[in-house]
Amino acid sequence: MRRAGTALIVAATVVLVWQGLVWATGVPHFILPGPLRVAAAIGDNIDLLGEHALMTLIEIVVGLVLGTVLGAATAIHLCLSKAARTFILPVLVLSQAIPVFAIAPILTLWLGYGPEPKILMTVLIVYFPIASACFDGLQATPRGYLDLARSMGASRARIMLRVRIPASIPSFATGLRLAAVYAPIGAIVGEWVGSSQGLGYLMLLASGRAKIDLMFAALAVLAVMTVVLRMLVNLFCTHALARWLPNSDADRA
Repeated sequence: MRRAGTALIVAATVVLVWQGLVWATGVPHFILPGPLRVAAAIGDNIDLLGEHALMTLIEIVVGLVLGTVLGAATAIHLCLSKAARTFILPVLVLSQAIPVFAIAPILTLWLGYGPEPKILMTVLIVYFPIASACFDGLQATPRGYLDLARSMGASRARIMLRVRIPASIPSFATGLRLAAVYAPIGAIVGEWVGSSQGLGYLMLLASGRAKIDLMFAALAVLAVMTVVLRMLVNLFCTHALARWLPNSDADRA
């Protein structure tokens, strides 16, 4: 509750400063509309915003889930296989030298203007943080835990399930929290490159028609959606940490 109250105070402060800046400078509304105009645009276009927000939300959630599953599976495979660490890990690192945004036009060319390239963009953006954080957590398992499990005759699979994975949950939670913030970026960039639905498409359409109020309204809806998603992911991580590691302080991140 304290965090929610702090977030509301910060949001209210930003809105007040924004409105004050608009009043003080007299900037034209087609350059920077005030929050009152943006709120009015949201009210006037609530159905349109809801329709496009739903598509963007689907792309974000599906991409986040797929990227999380693939990233965690890759981390487990890297931890279990020395050959994978030798050949796959350098490829993952080198892949980050290519800006993901530069791949968006190629994905649109290959997969069309539907939701598929946006979902894949989201997967690519969240995959590496999840895989990297989870792999670091698996590798950082306390040596004493591993020695004790081996002395009791536990197999590699059992050690992974009973020791390494629970010990890696704080690192995994950190990666998942970051991924929840990055995921909307992939969906929006994909929609900017080529789409007929979504908040990114609506922002470009509104900008091209000089409906700046609507463009900022779509941006505001996206921001709220991202904050809510981050809060839900944080709540999930907190419960996971409380269940698996009740004495951990990582759930306060």
